[in-house]
Amino acid sequence: MNTIRLPAAWIERLVQLPETGMGYQRVNIRLRRGKVLSGVVVFNAEECQAPEPFDPSEIEDVELAQ
Repeated sequence: MNTIRLPAAWIERLVQLPETGMGYQRVNIRLRRGKVLSGVVVFNAEECQAPEPFDPSEIEDVELAQ
């Protein structure tokens, strides 16, 4: 797993959303190149455990995973 710190704008957005569990959220991250990373765990709305490395500046959208 790759630990990646999210940019401040995404941290602010995630803080407004409910937690999946105590201290974490499970999210889908859509990158500008069209790739979607599904079910990524984000701890404290700040650090995600991604299955592959990516540049945080490439994030187009973050939404809670269903």
